[in-house]
Amino acid sequence: WLGLKKIYSITKQGNYLLRIELQDWRGNRRHIEYSFSLGGPSTNFTLQLSRMSGSIPNALPEHAELRFSTADRAGDMASDSNCPENHLGGWWHSECEETNLNGKYVTPRSRGRLDRGKGLYWKPKKGRYYLLKSTKIMIHPTDLKSFD
Repeated sequence: WLGLKKIYSITKQGNYLLRIELQDWRGNRRHIEYSFSLGGPSTNFTLQLSRMSGSIPNALPEHAELRFSTADRAGDMASDSNCPENHLGGWWHSECEETNLNGKYVTPRSRGRLDRGKGLYWKPKKGRYYLLKSTKIMIHPTDLKSFD
């Protein structure tokens, strides 16, 4: 994890794409790409997304301001629950059930619902719940020629 301050300092230099790659426990690999903007520390690193392409259904709200939340800092979430405390790991939560890519490494053998809810997962609205073995979160400039 590079860190929010470093990612913010990079992305404020130009336009970037966010690519999320997911691998499930059966070895299936999928990805999704977004155009995005990231706010600075004064906005709790607010993330705004617009889906571009991908091989997995979207599970993150588009065109909404998502504030980064951790167990000790709930951001500005609409609900009273603290998603990072209940599901472990800091993330841009809008609702506690949509995604958690910074959770605990939980294997499929963990039968308890509470354990699975603290693991790495991706759950599109009205879609299948993907328990994940690995995730990659990457950014790259939209115009690579300007970085020659």
